[in-house]
Formats: sequence, C-alpha cells, structure tokens
Amino acid sequence: MTRRLAAMVVVASAVLACRPASPPDTREAPAADAAARATAGAPVAQAEPGRLPLRPGSVRFAVMGDTGRGDRHQYMTAAKMIEWRQWFDYSFVLMLGDNIYAEGTPEDYAQRFERPYKPLLDAGVTFHAAIGNHDPPGQENYPLFNMHGRRYYTFEKKEGSLPLLSNEVLFMAIDTVNLTPQQLRWIGNELEASDAEWKIAFYHHPLYTSGRYQFWSARLRSALEPIFVEHGVGVGLSGHEHFYERIRPQRGVQYFTSGAGGALRLNDLRDSEWTAAGFDADTHFMLMEISGDTLHFLAISRKGDVVDWGTVPRRDD
Repeated sequence: MTRRLAAMVVVASAVLACRPASPPDTREAPAADAAARATAGAPVAQAEPGRLPLRPGSVRFAVMGDTGRGDRHQYMTAAKMIEWRQWFDYSFVLMLGDNIYAEGTPEDYAQRFERPYKPLLDAGVTFHAAIGNHDPPGQENYPLFNMHGRRYYTFEKKEGSLPLLSNEVLFMAIDTVNLTPQQLRWIGNELEASDAEWKIAFYHHPLYTSGRYQFWSARLRSALEPIFVEHGVGVGLSGHEHFYERIRPQRGVQYFTSGAGGALRLNDLRDSEWTAAGFDADTHFMLMEISGDTLHFLAISRKGDVVDWGTVPRRDD
C-alpha cells in the first residue's frame, strides 16, 4: 500500500507539472461540491480542469445514450463532444441504446451516426453500442458499433500508467431489450471469470430511475442487480429515460442514466428517493476517466455547461 501511495504521488506531481489547456468555456467552480447540489433543470457552474485529472495512461471515454434522432440537437451535442475532446482525449465512446431511431438503411446510419461523429471517427475514436428498444434489427452487424454480430458482449481496456497503478477494466454490454435466461447465465459467468479491478456494465433500460419507467426498472433490477452485487460490478450505465440522472449508490453500485444525447424529455424528472443529481433541461453527454482506484466523471450539456461531476471509488471484493 505504501509503494502504491508513493507511486500515486509521483504521477500527481508529473500531471501538475504539465497541466493541459483548460476545457471549453471554463469558469471557476464554486468552492462547495456542485455535484451535491445539481438538481433537475438547473446546471451548475463549469468545473475547473482538475475535475478530470488527465493522469498518464488513464482509461478515458465518453458516454452517450438515445442519440439517433439525426436532428439539430444531436448534431449540436456531437459538436460539443468533439470540442471537449481537444482537452480530454478520450479514445472510445459507450453508446447506451436507441442509437438509430429509424429503419436502419445505410442513409439512416450516415445521417444519425456517421456524419455527426465524423471528426471522432476520423481521429480513431471507437464506438461500442448497446441495443435499445428503438434500434433497427441487425444493428449488431453494423461494423462501426463494434458489436461483431453480438447483441451482448464484453471488451477490456488496461490502464497504461505505472505498474503499481495499472488496472484492468471490463466493459460489459447487456441487451435489456431481450434479457433471456441464457443471457443472464452468460452475464454471471463472464463477471465471475474476470479478474478486472473495474467492472462496468452498460445497457439501455435503467435499473433505478426517477422518470416515467419506474415500474419497468424494478422488474429489471430484480433480475440484474443480484448478479451485479455478487460479481463486483461497480458502475451501471443506462439510457432510455431522456434525461441525466445520477442515482445514490445502491448496494455498492453507482448507477447513471445518460439518455439525452439527442432525444430529450423536458422537465421529466420526478421526485424520488433515488436521485443524487439530475438534469432534464437540455441534451447532454458524459466524460469519464479511470485512474487507479477512482473513476472521475463529468456530465456536460449541449451548451457546454457542466451539470454534474464527481468521483466513484472502486468496489472492493
């Protein structure tokens, strides 16, 4: 533990010595933790660059859900994602379903994915999709979504910093549109077999929500949450509800809903015991960084306001 702490000090010193330029439109953050005060429809002030530490070798990615409308809100949100990558160089994006609200023609994929995110694709950013209930059949075969013909799958990323701080991160895409007993067995087996320090599940329908789908989320929760808890899933990411919500940690798991990357239900958050922070006044996306035992996150609106930020500690076995 002492060697690990010493290594962390070395890395932190190096980062402070070479801090990159500030993110777009940055303003000074309030002294108190704004994430604790973020509420529905009320964006907080911009975060300073240190909210995402940009440590060497960290695992950096973006998260977006319910994007595929092909309208100006999606294109404007995509433009903001591209703008922020100049400061935070994420290498891949998790897509939380309802990626293409259409029949699935080549033009549908071009208008609703390839054109708005072309600068990211040209820069080598990869996209990993989960299936949503409005997605066209056969989406798992679309090559740019990296599903390789599978409706549920896993992939891994490795933190490339100092050896003492290195982490394996398992990302698991789950098909909540058709959650069969076979898939549930597969989820348990894959999680049990993984030695990854971080296990992150992403899927379309939320397990907890303060929106209109609370009844359905309870049914899904009864099937998936016991598996998550037993096998060490630390973070669950969903879409479907067209807003942003961070749920209070439940049984050791931190849940986020990020379902307004292009589709928005204005003022759709309801009063709930689950909500730690929420935003339903505009579209948004998320940025995440895993470094050592901490996941750092930002939720950013279409206009560039940081509407929530904070950290998630790694779950201990």
